[in-house]
Amino acid sequence: MILVTGGAGFIGSNLHAALYAAGREVVVADWLGDTGKWRNLRHHPPLRIIDPDQIEDFLVRHPPLETIVHLGAISETTATDGDLVWARNVTFSQSLWNWCATRGVRFIYASSAATYGDGTQGFDDAFSTQALRRLQPLNLYGWSKHAFDLWVAHQVENKAATPPAWAGIKLFNVYGPNEYHKGKMVSVVKVKHDEVAAGGPAKLFRSTEPGIADGAQARDFIYIDDVVEMLKFLIAAPVVSGLFNLGTGIARTYADMARAVCAANNVPEQIEYVSMPAALHGQYQSFTQAPMQKLRQAGYNAPFTTLEDGVRRYIQNYLTQADPYR
Repeated sequence: MILVTGGAGFIGSNLHAALYAAGREVVVADWLGDTGKWRNLRHHPPLRIIDPDQIEDFLVRHPPLETIVHLGAISETTATDGDLVWARNVTFSQSLWNWCATRGVRFIYASSAATYGDGTQGFDDAFSTQALRRLQPLNLYGWSKHAFDLWVAHQVENKAATPPAWAGIKLFNVYGPNEYHKGKMVSVVKVKHDEVAAGGPAKLFRSTEPGIADGAQARDFIYIDDVVEMLKFLIAAPVVSGLFNLGTGIARTYADMARAVCAANNVPEQIEYVSMPAALHGQYQSFTQAPMQKLRQAGYNAPFTTLEDGVRRYIQNYLTQADPYR
């Protein structure tokens, strides 16, 4: 049995769809709320959904698990409640890690590329307290994920109890179906599609960085199917442990992304540049790119989806369909 926290969310529901299709027994821990998040699971209802606040009781009473995939978190980059973010993203993660270490259960958790801050320290997924301490996240969310990565490194280096196999994945810019409940945190691909589908231009922020032209800001965009394949690899791998980047290894510009959105919608290219909101100044990553050698060395050799193919599949197979859910 596999427990997926955040299993009704964007990445969690896509993982659940794949595990459901494979006939795996999965328990989802999440809140469905009143924003329609249940639709993420409509085509593959889980055997059981548990309240995340009741996970400790579930773990005490339930037969042993094979794996916990911990994707649940407060993921808003604009979150401001430090106490709540620490409790959900750090303390809760520590308790799950310790439970897995005590009972010999595989543990996989979501970190984030937000831990890399403005990128001046690079994007190397080296795993040590010394390497991690060089990073300076730009927001509370990234800092909380960084804090847990550091805690894990401290546990490993001090030879504390660890799960028999564990992995943290530093997710880069993920996009794809079932992200519709995320509000202002929805992917930029979805936002640009909505603008273009409404008959307007794709609006991109003007650059605020010297030497970077408007539209030349670049991110490592990764399609959700690639993230799911990586998670399936980690679930099935005999023994793979470590902190791994999860991107494509190729940075693409926002202009590239906007052009791909226009092409997938079969409309002429139209891009408009607008001023970046003041609230994002100093918190905006103008470049991200994931070195992927460590993941490849761990044995993952599946190809990654190109930006153009991923955007086309997302828009034509989901966003333009009557039912956009997986």
